[in-house]
Amino acid sequence: MQPMLLINVVPSLPAALLPLHELAYNLWWSWNPEAIELFRRLSREAWEESGHNPVRLLGMVPQEHLNNLAQDEGFLAHLGRVHSQLQRYMSTTNTWYAKNCSLVSPGVKKASAAKRGTARAAKQASCPPSLAYFCFEFGLTECLPVYSGGMGVLAGDYLKSASDLGLPMAAVGLFYQQGYFRQYLNADGWQGELYEENDFHSLPVQLEKRDGVPVTVEVDYPGRRVVAQIWRVQVGRVPLYLLDTNVAQNQPEDRRITHQLYGGDNEMRIRQEIMLGIGGLRALRALGITPQVCHMNEGHAAFLAIERIRQMMEEHGLTFAQAKEAVVASGIFTTHTSVPAGIDLFAPYLIDRYLGYYYDLLHISRYDFLALGRHNPNDQEEPLNMAVLALRLAAQTNAVSQLHGEVSREMWQDVWPGVPEWEVPIVAINNGVHTRSWISQDMEALFDRYLGPQWTERPADHTVWEAVDEIPDEELWRVHERRRSRLVAFARHRLRSQFEQRGSPPAEVERVSELLDPEALTIGFARRFAVYKRATLLLRDMERLAAILTDSKRPVQVIFAGKAHPQDNPAKELIRQLIHLLRNKGLQNVVFIEDYDLNLARYLLQGVDLWLNNPRLMQEASGTSGMKAAANGALNLSVLDGWWAEAHHPDIGWAIGRGEVYDDLNYQDEVESNAIYGLLEKEIVPLFYNRGADGLPRGWIARMKNAMQTVIPMYNTNRMVMEYSERLYQSASARYTRLSDRGFERAKRLADWKARLCQYWPEVRIVGVETDAREELPVGSEFEVRASVNLGQLGPEDVSVELYGGALDADQDIVEGRATAMSYVGVKRGLSLFVGKARFEQSGLRGYTLRVLPRHEDLANPFEPRLILWGA
Repeated sequence: MQPMLLINVVPSLPAALLPLHELAYNLWWSWNPEAIELFRRLSREAWEESGHNPVRLLGMVPQEHLNNLAQDEGFLAHLGRVHSQLQRYMSTTNTWYAKNCSLVSPGVKKASAAKRGTARAAKQASCPPSLAYFCFEFGLTECLPVYSGGMGVLAGDYLKSASDLGLPMAAVGLFYQQGYFRQYLNADGWQGELYEENDFHSLPVQLEKRDGVPVTVEVDYPGRRVVAQIWRVQVGRVPLYLLDTNVAQNQPEDRRITHQLYGGDNEMRIRQEIMLGIGGLRALRALGITPQVCHMNEGHAAFLAIERIRQMMEEHGLTFAQAKEAVVASGIFTTHTSVPAGIDLFAPYLIDRYLGYYYDLLHISRYDFLALGRHNPNDQEEPLNMAVLALRLAAQTNAVSQLHGEVSREMWQDVWPGVPEWEVPIVAINNGVHTRSWISQDMEALFDRYLGPQWTERPADHTVWEAVDEIPDEELWRVHERRRSRLVAFARHRLRSQFEQRGSPPAEVERVSELLDPEALTIGFARRFAVYKRATLLLRDMERLAAILTDSKRPVQVIFAGKAHPQDNPAKELIRQLIHLLRNKGLQNVVFIEDYDLNLARYLLQGVDLWLNNPRLMQEASGTSGMKAAANGALNLSVLDGWWAEAHHPDIGWAIGRGEVYDDLNYQDEVESNAIYGLLEKEIVPLFYNRGADGLPRGWIARMKNAMQTVIPMYNTNRMVMEYSERLYQSASARYTRLSDRGFERAKRLADWKARLCQYWPEVRIVGVETDAREELPVGSEFEVRASVNLGQLGPEDVSVELYGGALDADQDIVEGRATAMSYVGVKRGLSLFVGKARFEQSGLRGYTLRVLPRHEDLANPFEPRLILWGA
């Protein structure tokens, strides 16, 4: 039965409590403990029942109670204090960004340093965001279920730090009617999924309206137009705009585009990614935001670059090639994937069906459009690869850990033909976590007491964290034990609910209510369940594990949690195997807690002693859960993959193996499971239970402190955002400003130059090489090389000729060579002459060759045109 009338019922707040409305609709509260405590104070029972949702909470509290609170001086003082904090936070112009960076017009850059800071602050306060951040999911708080796992949680933490630092930024995503699923296990241990409808009007989001009418955008789909309305989530200073297609104007199938996160088939995925990229960019325009820089967090958003080119062509009268230069120059792409299977691929017929009209809009052929997203443009059957599309339409690409950078350069080398793997232009910027969102209130109180306010203001400053040594061992351990006890209490409550919902006998329900020991060494393993993450590796030798766990003097317990993708049956089978193993062996101190979400994650990360991570090597891009655990004083036990490959040190945790990769996966599992058992038996358990007369494990506590001092300042999103801004955003903004100035004059010239470069590049040849080097030279000596190059119709200003040399491998190939620029000296017999010198810094056999690269002042890097000529 469809309603004839729609009425949105809102809480009736007394005048004195009206600031609660502003607080509830700004997710700043989610990382401010005093604000969270304020909402808890309204009603602790309702706060839990609401799912930690302050908007829903305000509608649950009885009116009489609200009226009484409006007369409660203690509550009003608390409210005033928190509201003043938010107002100061939102209004300050004294942010890191205002003092250090600029994504604004060239005129600001010419001012003096003092005036520049003032101008930046004023510009930031008055101008719309100049940076747009697109992502498929955002994990900000458990009451806003538009996330599934690590990438979404990372994106949420990123927005919080961008807000803290004052970046002029807007984020874009999709608003899923059902979000991600709620997990339950049946009696056999098989995962089932429950999808709950989100009531948008009871969430901390607001519908964007103009003159009382919702702001909408339209996107062309086959045979119809799909409408999306825009909801805003205020994340501190950063607005997050979420698109929602569940509106009356749309057909039923189109209303479901924003129905489920990662739901449906490949055709639903392309519909969603079109709405994210194309619809998202149009949404920003509809709100008056024209970003200088667009950041694609994974390839899901890559279609935004296509739409951005179209908009520039239409608004500025540019050709495709000219508009593409400006878009590429100001595009950032972050890859989170270590395996090709993790990339979205769309068959050519799907591109024809959904985006074929862009061929005419962009004035390019079908071949050229598909070539943007293909490894091999000449393969007519190859699907369009969203990562390749993003790589080709963003001047700067980054991986999310140093090891992931190496993996990505190997994985995507063919996108830059002829470029040595180690020079593929993919940089590494380590992931991080928003520290304040993840540490316990008890730990925050310790930091406030012994570190002062600097830890919240400058979390990336290593000197701030040196004061962790000042925290008395007794206080740190007392806080940690309290958190472990709360984890055990929470786990028992969740386990009891699980068994009750499963219809277990009362005796079994009572038994699980007493599982786990609040004083035992507690290991946590919680993450998205995928086969490569090897959740059951710890259970490989159950007899040996049982001996470790059931030692009455040194007990150990393990808590598992995690969801498998609804369509990933092998991962679901992994969960089922885990449950069956636990039942068959009767282990009372190993449990699986269902429905892993942000709330459960916090209890685990704040309460465990040891965080376990054992994916297959080279398949974990970064991983951030271990960073969050370390921020709470937990130690890590992990394979040397992702972030742990660079962060590991014996003083802060343990490495499983030495990074060896074996062809036999079964043997790999055997080696690494034995390594885990050996570390537990010989090092981890003895260290934890080595107590002095005062009952304190001094050696363990020392490692806790080392972990916090090492991990927090390096692996936090404040450092991460600053690094993105300094290494990527500012240069992208400067390139965009330069190329778009004076009616995109430089973009037009660059496009013309590239067209000429591609036309005449086949004429370029290295004709001759001369050198004064002998077959043997002493270390430290220098030699000269002279090269004769036929440039054809190109000039010496169009190229860079380099002497390239280094050590040789067994196949006599140059390994990780080093390039030395050669100088142009003139023309002789129609050939351009270049001279360069190199020095031998080490002994051994060295090889040298020449290469020619394009050169232009407006290129992001010399490999951008994807043209390179090597000497034979």
